Amino acid sequence: MPKLRTGGLSLKLPARDLVQEVMDMGVGLTAATTSQVEKKYESRTNPNSPSLSSNVSDPMVIAKLHAIMEVVADRVEMHQNIGEQRDSWNSLLLTFINTITLTAAAMAGIAATNVGGPLVALKISSTLMYLAATGMLVVMNKIQPSQLVEEQRNAARLFKQLHGRIQTTLSSCNPTSSDVEEAMEKVLALDKAYPLPLLGVMLDKFPETVEPAVWWPHHGQRRESPSGRTDGNGWSVELEEEMREIVGVLKRKDTEDYLRLGKVALKVNKILAISGPLLTGMAACGTALMGPSHGSWAAILGVVAGAMASVVNTMEHGWQVGMLFEMYRSNAGFFRQMEETIESNLNERDVGRRENGELFEMKVALQLGRSFSGLKNLAAASSYSSSRKGEAIINEEFASKLF
Repeated sequence: MPKLRTGGLSLKLPARDLVQEVMDMGVGLTAATTSQVEKKYESRTNPNSPSLSSNVSDPMVIAKLHAIMEVVADRVEMHQNIGEQRDSWNSLLLTFINTITLTAAAMAGIAATNVGGPLVALKISSTLMYLAATGMLVVMNKIQPSQLVEEQRNAARLFKQLHGRIQTTLSSCNPTSSDVEEAMEKVLALDKAYPLPLLGVMLDKFPETVEPAVWWPHHGQRRESPSGRTDGNGWSVELEEEMREIVGVLKRKDTEDYLRLGKVALKVNKILAISGPLLTGMAACGTALMGPSHGSWAAILGVVAGAMASVVNTMEHGWQVGMLFEMYRSNAGFFRQMEETIESNLNERDVGRRENGELFEMKVALQLGRSFSGLKNLAAASSYSSSRKGEAIINEEFASKLF
């Protein structure tokens, strides 16, 4: 058997100073870990701890935002359901009233052939049907079902936007109590702009003046401050001038044009809303006066006025003129909101408190349906038109490419 060699193998133990260094390191790590645990416990027990306010969200704030988000989701469902119901009102009432009116006109024509005997019943029935159609038309023209449907569509869309923004706030950053207050103000502003009841709080369908729809809370204009930085945070002097020119175009062209169209739609709707019941009332008088003593003009009035009332009713509610007015008013409100948002950022001279300039420019471009280059070209064209003292403003381009 081979013999094992002995000697020559020696284990060198680490020096005492190295062992002591490792032990000191372990003590240091233990102390650091203990310190971190103590700090974490202190942040949980002390609400005024800076680490809590900067890194840990308040559970109550999160709970409140979830509660608001549930309410907003319920509002979306409510407005969608009521919108479908009122759309059915519009189609059913239009069909019923036209059917009654045309039937009454036919009965008046038959009764005019012979006013004696059993045909008197047709004359009376025609008169009663015209009176019923007149009453139903007055109510229908007062509430404007097509306009109510457009209001509910806009409300559902805006509540969906608010629901998405609350979700973004919960997922992307640490929400604060100011986020809760802002969300509640937006919900209440939307409830005021698009009320659900018909009695008492229904929006005026025939206002004296046409104003843009307002569905956002007003906090007043920020005052311009001479102090603070004017560049940084994605902002520059060129971007500020570009945004000012865009605001000018929105005011001169887009908002003004939709308000003008809203006035035209309102005027047409007023004429049609008055003409419909007036014609059915005249037809009822004509059928009631049919007889040998009044000649043929009463029968002509009863038949022709009834037919014209059916045409006017179809033009008003079949073409949904009330919906057009509300759409124009809502579009003007969209541009007014853009104007206020841009001006609010520009009036805040400290760019650190503004929204990031690059992100803000992208949002404005997307809302207007333009690219960055298209946005810059629009601002340059507006600046050139302003320098010509209004000579070229007549042919100025609209800011929005969407509608």
